[in-house]
Amino acid sequence: MSERKHKADASTTMSMSIASDIRAAVLSGELTPGQRIRQEQLAERYGTSRIPVREALRILERDGLVVFVPNNGAWIAEVDMAECVEIYKIRERLEPLALSESIPRMTPETLTRLEELHKGCEAAPDTETFLRLDREFHLLTYSHAEAPMLLGMIERFWSTTQHYRRTYSDILGAQGQWIIHAEHGLLLSAISRKDCEEAENLLRAHIRKTRTKLEEAFCSVDAK
Repeated sequence: MSERKHKADASTTMSMSIASDIRAAVLSGELTPGQRIRQEQLAERYGTSRIPVREALRILERDGLVVFVPNNGAWIAEVDMAECVEIYKIRERLEPLALSESIPRMTPETLTRLEELHKGCEAAPDTETFLRLDREFHLLTYSHAEAPMLLGMIERFWSTTQHYRRTYSDILGAQGQWIIHAEHGLLLSAISRKDCEEAENLLRAHIRKTRTKLEEAFCSVDAK
């Protein structure tokens, strides 16, 4: 019984490790939407059977990052523009709520880390570094909310629209990044003053601006 439990625990640990690696590859752009996942290759890479690999993919399926196609294996999930717009509209409602729940409980250590992340975003040498720090910045602002279901939904939405965030960063370009940095600075100031209402309004506008820019860009492409 003990040996069986040990093997089960080891399999679960392996599945979590594989899921974490695939998630990181999706967020970094190494794995792209619509790309097929070869389970046998993953099993070989990790020196395991396909069972932990499949469990890892099921974890990512629940996160919205992987889809299983009947008789055709597992694929990195694709989110079309209509779904992206819907997600951003939902985020405009959910994230200000999480922020207002988090601000009153925020610690000085968190504020210090937010300052560091803000400066890191400004100095980011490339898009991938910026996206990683930007994600950490925003999710940290919500982290003190005592609402695990809400935070789980928000993190899932961030993950499933990662490639659109990359597109938005490309649309702005190096010269346009100051807009994001300025908005982060205003948001951080409101958070530091514990002004929940202003912080909510700033965040809502920040998310909406990204959505409208993406819509404009994709409508322009479709019109050509």
